[in-house]
Amino acid sequence: MFTGIWMMDFSLNYLLQFSVILALIVLLLVVVGVHVSAYTVDQTRHEKEKHFLTADGKEESFPSLMDPPSLELSVVVPSYNEEIRLPVMMDEAMEYLEKRQKEKPSFTYEVIVVDDGSKDKTTEVAMKYTKKYGAQKVRVLTLVKNRGKGGAVRMGTLSSRGRLILMADADGATKFADIENVEEGLESISEKPDNMAISCGSRAHLEKESVAQRSMFRTFLMYGFHFLVWFFCVRGIKDTQCGFKLFTREAALKTFSSLHVERWAFDVELLFIAQCFDIPVVEVAVNWKEIEGSKLVPFWSWLQMGRDLVFIRLRYLTGAEAPVRLTPRRSLHPNTRAVHLQSARDSAFRCFAELPDYSDCYSTRHIKIKRLAAGRGGLFYTRLYLGCTEIN
Repeated sequence: MFTGIWMMDFSLNYLLQFSVILALIVLLLVVVGVHVSAYTVDQTRHEKEKHFLTADGKEESFPSLMDPPSLELSVVVPSYNEEIRLPVMMDEAMEYLEKRQKEKPSFTYEVIVVDDGSKDKTTEVAMKYTKKYGAQKVRVLTLVKNRGKGGAVRMGTLSSRGRLILMADADGATKFADIENVEEGLESISEKPDNMAISCGSRAHLEKESVAQRSMFRTFLMYGFHFLVWFFCVRGIKDTQCGFKLFTREAALKTFSSLHVERWAFDVELLFIAQCFDIPVVEVAVNWKEIEGSKLVPFWSWLQMGRDLVFIRLRYLTGAEAPVRLTPRRSLHPNTRAVHLQSARDSAFRCFAELPDYSDCYSTRHIKIKRLAAGRGGLFYTRLYLGCTEIN
C-alpha cells in the first residue's frame, strides 16, 4: 500500500516537473519566435514617394517632419481603394477648413491624402482637389506598394508641415468639425513636456448603441480586443481605434519614429509608445457614424490585431523592439552631447541618442537600449561611463 502511494507521489512529482519544463520550453520558443518575427519597418521611400504633383503637374519634394513647422495644421488621410468614399470626406473637410481660414486668415493648413497602393482611382480623385485648391493646401502621396493603414499614416505624417497633425479616416465616419473638440482636449493638457501631447477622438460614449446594433459574435470580438489592449498594452484609453487623433508635431515625431506595426493595431502601439515616453494623452468624445465599405474584415482583421497586440507586448518586454529611453540619475548640465550607441550583435546597427553631460559623476551603470530599427534580435546592453569616460 505504502509502495503504491509512494509511486503515485513520484508520478505526480514527475508529471509536475515535466509540465514545468514543457512550459519553460514553450515560453522559450515564444520568445525566440518573437525575436525571429521582429522585422524592420522600411523607413526608406521609393523615389516616386519623395515627390508630389502640383496643380499644373510639376514635381516637388515633400518636406520632413524634422523640419520646423510652417503651417498651423496638417491633416493626414490614409486611403486604400477609396475612390467612392473619399470625395464625401474631402468635401466636408475642405468646406470646414476653407471657412475657418476665411474667418481667421492666420489659420493655415494642408491636407495630405496618402494613397496606400490602391488598385482603383484614389490618386486621380485626390488630385482633383489639388487642382481645385492648389498643392499648398492639398497634396497627394502615392505609395508604390500597400503598407497598411499604420504605414500610410506614418508616411503622411513624416511628410507634414503642420504645428499640429490630425489623422482622419477617408470614410468620413467622424464629423470633421469635431476637430475643435480634440483641439480643446489638447489645450486642456496643462503640462506638455517638450510640447508633446496627444488628443484622441473617442467613440466610447456610443458603445451601448453599437452593442445593440451588432451581432453577438462581433460584440464578443470587440470586448475581447478591448481586454487584450488593456491587458497587454494601453490602460486609461477606452477607444484606441478611433481614426481621429491630433498630435503636436513633437509628439508625432517621437511616436511615429518608433512605430513598428503598420496594420490595424498601429494605434495601440502609438499610444503604448506615448505612455513609455510619458506623453500626456487625453480622450475626447466625437460624433461618429458607421459608413459602408469598411476594409476591416471582422474575424480575420480582429485575429491579426489580437496577434499584433500580444507580439507588441512580448517584443517590448524581450527587447525585440522598443523606444530608447534614457533617464539620467543626476541633475543635468546645460550642455548635451550626441552619444554613439552600437549593437554588439550587429555592428552595422547604430542609434543616436541625446545624453546629458555630467560634470562630476564618475559612477557607472547599465542602461538597456532597445533596438528602434530592429532587425532580427534586439536586446543589448551598453555600459555607460557617465562623466569623463567615453563609450567604447
